[in-house]
Amino acid sequence: MYIIGSLVENPQAVKIGVNEDGDVLRFKLEVASSDRGKVIGKEGRVVKSIRTVLQAAAARQNKKVYLDID
Repeated sequence: MYIIGSLVENPQAVKIGVNEDGDVLRFKLEVASSDRGKVIGKEGRVVKSIRTVLQAAAARQNKKVYLDID
C-alpha cells in the first residue's frame, strides 16, 4: 500500500495481508515497532484516515473493511 510505505521510515518491514470472507475484507498490517506510532498517528488520526480511504474503496463493491495493525 503506497500510503503506508510513504509514512514509515522502514518500508521494507511493511507487510499487508488480506483475508476475504464473503462481503468482509480484513487487512492485517505489520510494520516495524518504531513505525507503529507514525501509522497510528496522534490520537489515531492517521489510521482513521487510512480506514476511511479503504472503506470508500470497498463501498463501491458493497463490502465492509477492517484494518488491524500488528
